Amino acid sequence: MILDGKALAYRGRRVNPTPFVRLLLLLILLYAFFVSISLLGASFKFFGKGFAERLLTMTSNPFTGLFIGILATSLVQSSSTITSMVVGLVAGGALSVSGAIPIVIGSNIGTSVTNTLVSVGHISRPAEFRRAFAAATIHDFFNLISVLIIFPLQLATNFLGSASSFMARQLEESGGLELINPLKTIVSPSVKLIIKLTGESGVLMLIIAVVLLFVALRFIVVNLRALVIGKIERFFDKTLFRNAFTALLLGLVVTVMVQSSSITTSLTVPLAAASILTLRQIFPFALGANVGTTITAILASLVTSDQAAVTVAFAHLLFNVTGIILIWPIKRVPLYLSETLAAASIKSRLVPIVYILVVFFLIPIVLIYFAR
Repeated sequence: MILDGKALAYRGRRVNPTPFVRLLLLLILLYAFFVSISLLGASFKFFGKGFAERLLTMTSNPFTGLFIGILATSLVQSSSTITSMVVGLVAGGALSVSGAIPIVIGSNIGTSVTNTLVSVGHISRPAEFRRAFAAATIHDFFNLISVLIIFPLQLATNFLGSASSFMARQLEESGGLELINPLKTIVSPSVKLIIKLTGESGVLMLIIAVVLLFVALRFIVVNLRALVIGKIERFFDKTLFRNAFTALLLGLVVTVMVQSSSITTSLTVPLAAASILTLRQIFPFALGANVGTTITAILASLVTSDQAAVTVAFAHLLFNVTGIILIWPIKRVPLYLSETLAAASIKSRLVPIVYILVVFFLIPIVLIYFAR
């Protein structure tokens, strides 16, 4: 039995799968997709987590902190991990609040590398790739524009530090909270098994993750297209993403549930590739994911019961909320930039590769070196 774009081939005959079979296949493929994303992050953690920890403690000025946040999060591929790590360092006295805030601002840019990498899985199919890459980079451009506008304001006024400090004082007596992460619980055994079978080799884990990602993405698109005959298309279009507010709220809630904006925003990439969601529907969803990802660090800070740590966590939340308020009226700018970059990527396959390497790794490394 062989799965192709339209049917199952069985002993020379072509059999169209029922909607139930396609839905079951889609669930299996989504599971493989989530495993690949988690494994991708785990492989980078073996490469870069120790390096990221050293980076976080060497910040000497706000610009260094900003680029350290970008690079460390790009290496670990999780803003939740980096911001929680920063919260722990602040609670332990290894970082000051003023030194930590630029890092969490930078983590917003770094976290968007995952869905951009996911979009490259469609690179062999130009039409799909153009939609997928635009859907991924809309998150990048929102975060980049947010930093360009808000970071100078923060340097001039420290409004994030002042406002978040006020909020932290109101919660000074708060205790810890716990949030169940069902997706992590389901995916974790498979990821742990692969890590064990590879002998904790970051290289092997990365190879398996990339292969699994490409295969899962290919057939997720195939099955989504087959299922988008009426009801499911209307469900996405008329229910989940019927307006900007519901899309934003959905992105926030899903990200709080899975505690990873990387996973949440990466899920929209194949949906865009399959023409189920438009760029304008994905944009508010990504904004909601940005807000949702701050919850992990807030919970981590509340567990510490340290006012400085809570201040940093709230600063991350306020940064994202401020970004939405400021950029929503000019949303045509990030939409235009992502569509333009996607169009350029179709003309040359090197564009997305160069874009990822330069924005998320080369620029931060060079600027960290010169800003020391």
